[in-house]
Amino acid sequence: MTRSDIRLGADIGGTFTDIALDMRGTLYSTKVLTNYGNPEQAILDGMEIVCADAGISFGDIDIVIHGTTLATNALIERRGARTALVTTEGFRDVIEMRTENRFEQYDLNLKLPTPLIPREDRFAVKGRMNAKGAEIQPLDEAALEALADTIKAEGFGAVAIGFIHSYLNPAHEERAREILGAKLDVPISISAEVSPQMREFERFNTVCANAYVRPQMADYLGRLQDRLKEMGASCPVFMIHSGGGLISVETAAEFPVRLVESGPAGGAIFAADVARRFGLDRVVSYDMGGTTAKICLIEDFQPQTARTFEVARTYRFCKGSGMPISIPVIEMIEIGAGGGSIAWVDAMGRIQTGPESAASEPGPACYGRGGDRPAITDADLVLGKLDPDNFAGGKIKLRTDASRAAITRDVGDKLSLDAQAAAFGIVEVVDENMANAARVHAVENGKAIGENIMIAFGGAAPLHAARLCEKLGVDQCLIPRGAGVGSAIGFLKAPFGYEALASKIMPLSGFDAKALNALLDELKQTAESFVRAGTEGEITREITAFMRYAGQGWEIPVTLPDRAFAPGDHCGIETAFKQRYAQFFGRAVEGPEIEFVTFSVKAQDIMAAPETVALDTSGKVRDVSPCREVFDPATGAPMQTLIAERETLLPGDRIAGPAVIVERETSTVVTSPFAAVIQPDGTILLVRKGPKA
Repeated sequence: MTRSDIRLGADIGGTFTDIALDMRGTLYSTKVLTNYGNPEQAILDGMEIVCADAGISFGDIDIVIHGTTLATNALIERRGARTALVTTEGFRDVIEMRTENRFEQYDLNLKLPTPLIPREDRFAVKGRMNAKGAEIQPLDEAALEALADTIKAEGFGAVAIGFIHSYLNPAHEERAREILGAKLDVPISISAEVSPQMREFERFNTVCANAYVRPQMADYLGRLQDRLKEMGASCPVFMIHSGGGLISVETAAEFPVRLVESGPAGGAIFAADVARRFGLDRVVSYDMGGTTAKICLIEDFQPQTARTFEVARTYRFCKGSGMPISIPVIEMIEIGAGGGSIAWVDAMGRIQTGPESAASEPGPACYGRGGDRPAITDADLVLGKLDPDNFAGGKIKLRTDASRAAITRDVGDKLSLDAQAAAFGIVEVVDENMANAARVHAVENGKAIGENIMIAFGGAAPLHAARLCEKLGVDQCLIPRGAGVGSAIGFLKAPFGYEALASKIMPLSGFDAKALNALLDELKQTAESFVRAGTEGEITREITAFMRYAGQGWEIPVTLPDRAFAPGDHCGIETAFKQRYAQFFGRAVEGPEIEFVTFSVKAQDIMAAPETVALDTSGKVRDVSPCREVFDPATGAPMQTLIAERETLLPGDRIAGPAVIVERETSTVVTSPFAAVIQPDGTILLVRKGPKA
């Protein structure tokens, strides 16, 4: 299969479903409200719109690339299948005991997150592998036969199997699946396939999460394919996974936990493509949709990646307070701050926003769909940032009176503020929350946030980006074309890719080149087999070893050359490790043993580089006449603000703030300290005002 002429990206979010159609370089896009009862229907509705705009039928589409938050939402809202965990005797409570770290050290009332699978649904059987993968106790097959009858009788919808040290030797897990599968007609996930990495808590939790959402996701993906075929779209469907690559629908249905961050991953790819186009080697992407906001650091045109991330943190920004998922993922920080996030006043009289969201059903008060609680969108509307008659391309008429009433009742009256002042308080709180999240994410990665250029996208991000830049000390921000559906566009730019991992502790002093080559060859074969399901093109590989000094609790990534290793290569690997260690911690340590812990092979097809564009920070002043009143944070009062249609602006045009640049899927608010300069490719550059403002 080769890259196709007509490609469609579909991103199901918590509030909107975004569709982007690339027809031989021409982009068509739309946003429709997410249908929670039948998510695939929103995709079909959006496809009808963009196909009509492009003058094509469903049958003309060559490939559909899809990402969704359905798996994430199922985990957060605990709406998955009733799942049984089968584990090694003595390890029944691993997912509840966690690592025993206190993520909030001085909180005497600290509450740990509730485990995904309750204790009564966790079953232990005898059988044991040691730390080298050798069997020291045989698997109790009779107990598994009896357990299968229990699981069947109690009506479980899925089974997760996680045994001690199975990442080294999966024989017991595979045999347990065989025994249970002979009596059960439910999906069975084993940790050695879902996450073959050391650390039992993370691995067990990941296989539990995979099993928990697997029936729901398999059912959904099956319905989607059937409905597409009914509508005449016989093209293949691929899914974007959390690491930013494309995999087949069949793989996604078997390993749905890989989809947990698929939508945000598309946004990071979109931002990385924009960064490469403008030659920006240090950017921060800011993706704000209807339900959440995501911040991601991108260096040298690549988003930062990790092997573990957390879903549903119970303490804001606190690592360790969420549900760990041990899979390759684009690293970002995500908070409940979207256009649909509910605003409220806490017991101390402080305005709070989120994490609860009005989503698409019933939606913010201004949607007129039954929602009566104030959301961020309501506050933006009251402040004049949004045109009530031109929201979502005019498909949704907003009710300003409903927004005012909701804000006054739930926020204004409690704080003795009028609707406008309360609305300003709401957006200031959400902007400050996002700024804090960005600062925390940068500090955790040893970076200074103000040194980056921001790339903002998502339906709500351009409304808040300039104010966020003010708070963070960021001087420039790019709003690309199609920003309102940025993640869906990112899907179209994603490579076919997969990352295979395996844990095996190997001391560098006893470097065994033959064993290392055999392990890496197996990982290369695994990764490439997934990639070949989607492309016959040239594949590139990235080899990473996660290494540490013996006795340390965590590892650092060290890039290895993609070739067969010889016995004498241990010196070069040691040098590479010490250089990376010095980058992380200031200096290397002499003396302690160095060891390998986990190995990663990332394979992906080679994408064509985008055409480069020179960044224009000056521009020529463009006269814009239409105006309306928009609240100005600098003066604390409404003021006459320039309103410009994005499609009417030409490359080189410069508009000084305050201004609002409107388009079909979003609006860009240019605050007083900034000016907007239109780039040669139509991207909006927000630049802090200088002498030419």
